[in-house]
Amino acid sequence: MSAVLVADGIDEGLTWHHGDPMREQRTMLAGGGQLSLSNRPVLQITGPDRLGWLHSLTSQHLTGLADGESTTALVLDPNGRIEHVLHGVDSVAEETFWVWTEPGRGTELAGWLDRMRFMMRVEVTLRDDLELVWGGRDVVAPEQAVATRHSGVADGLEHLVPRGTILDGADPVGTWAFEALRIAAGVPRIGLDTDHKTIPNELGLLGTHLDKGCYRGQETVARVHTLGRPPRRLVQLHLDGSMEALPEPGTTLELDGRAVGFVGSAQRHHELGPIALGLVKRNVAVDAVLQADGISAAQEALVDPEVGLHVRPRL
Repeated sequence: MSAVLVADGIDEGLTWHHGDPMREQRTMLAGGGQLSLSNRPVLQITGPDRLGWLHSLTSQHLTGLADGESTTALVLDPNGRIEHVLHGVDSVAEETFWVWTEPGRGTELAGWLDRMRFMMRVEVTLRDDLELVWGGRDVVAPEQAVATRHSGVADGLEHLVPRGTILDGADPVGTWAFEALRIAAGVPRIGLDTDHKTIPNELGLLGTHLDKGCYRGQETVARVHTLGRPPRRLVQLHLDGSMEALPEPGTTLELDGRAVGFVGSAQRHHELGPIALGLVKRNVAVDAVLQADGISAAQEALVDPEVGLHVRPRL
C-alpha cells in the first residue's frame, strides 16, 4: 500500500502510515524502520561561546557537554512557563550545537536566540536544507548525517540529514506508529501535550537541570521543586477501547462534570490499545477515571503529584 499522509494537525503532510501501523510499531521496537520528520525546524548554533551562552539562557546544564552528547533544553518565560524546546547534540570539531524543535517554532526560536547574542561569539542559522529522520537502533546512520541523537522513542536514533535522504535497507514507518510508541513511553511534545501555562515541574522536569546557575524562569522551577506540589501533572491515559474515536488534542478532561485538565496527543498502540497523554490538576486522585468528550480515560501516573518528579524511570 502506498503512503497515507497526515491530513491535518501539527504533523500535516508527514506520512501517517504505510498500510499496517501495528506492524510498523513492532518494526520500530525490533530496531528497524525509518520515518521522515521533515517538519521539525533545524537550527545551527556555532561559535566558541555557544554552550556557555545556551547554558545561561535555558533550563539545561550545557557547560562541559561532551562531543556528540545529546540533550534537551527549554526556554522559559520569566514566570517559568515553557516557550520553546531545543533537542540537540554538540559537535566540537564543527564548533556547532545542532538543534531541532517543534513544527512552526523555528523562526521564532531563531529570532529570540539571535536577539540574545549581545557580545557573545555565536551565530544562529536556520537550516532549511536539512531535515530530521528517525531510524531504528539497528539502522546504519547515513554518511550524509551531520548529527545523530537518541530520540527516546523505541530506543531509536534521530539523524540530521540533507533533505530527501533515504536510509538504506530500512522499512518505512509512519507517524501513527511513532506517536503511539512515544505516548506509551510517556514522552511529551511541547506545544501538543502542553499549553501556554505549562512549567517543567508538571512534566517531571523534562529538559531541566536543578543544579545550575540562574536562568530566566529558574525561580519558579526552584520554588515549586522545593515546596512541592506542582499545579498540574502529566498522566498517561488508557482510553475506552470500545469507542471508535480518539479525543482531539485540547479536549477537556472532566471528573464528575468538572473540568480538571486536557488531552494532548492520542493514538492506538499495538498492545495497550487507545492511549493518550494529558495534563490534570495535581489534586485529582490518581485512580479517578476521567471523561474526554464521552470517552472514559483511566490514569497512569507519570509525574508525582507532590514533588513533580518522574514516577517511571524510563521518562
